[in-house]
Amino acid sequence: MSYIQEKDRQAVQEALENLQHPVHLALFTSEESGEYSTVAARLLAEVAELNPQISLEAIDLDAHAERAVAYGVTQAPALVLLSGEERADNGMRFMGLPSGYEFVSLLEAIRLAGGAAEVTLQPTTRAFLDELHAPMRLQVFVTPTCPHCPRAVVLAYQMAMASPHIIAEGIEVSEFPELGDRYSVMGVPKTVIDGLVHIEGAVPEPMMLARLREALVAEAS
Repeated sequence: MSYIQEKDRQAVQEALENLQHPVHLALFTSEESGEYSTVAARLLAEVAELNPQISLEAIDLDAHAERAVAYGVTQAPALVLLSGEERADNGMRFMGLPSGYEFVSLLEAIRLAGGAAEVTLQPTTRAFLDELHAPMRLQVFVTPTCPHCPRAVVLAYQMAMASPHIIAEGIEVSEFPELGDRYSVMGVPKTVIDGLVHIEGAVPEPMMLARLREALVAEAS
């Protein structure tokens, strides 16, 4: 069974054709996550087949706990995107199966990691990120059927690409309901900054920047 339909393969291949350097997909899997990990591995393998610059490694979460800890991964399936021959970590993650509309987020993450897409953040956002010296975690809760979710995920990914201090995670909430309960996710997209500041919807970049500043104030108080 093919997860990328034949009619879509050319479009996906074209979206990935301008990668400037290698992209390594490190997928953490587990027996506990069952079919989600199996399907994620097969889907990503099909993506990797479309461009020689893309490689895939499936990593057992329990057998390689030290690698999972190094990337802050605690559950599976979890994808970490790494750039270049040195496999640099740009802070982009996706937890769950990147299907439906979230396949768009996956493709854009690969394009960002591979230099086929540019970071297009506004100057004020870049200035804030340049001055950021403490770690900051953006968790963007999504579902595969949400057409607005990729915009929120990609904005978080762009911020991660622009700052070594930001970790940006797309989280398929139906696969991780305990996280959804923890952060009272009633609708998607929902972004949670450092577990403190909650943002409903795919908000414009200036509003996201304001909430990032709010999170810094909350952490300092």
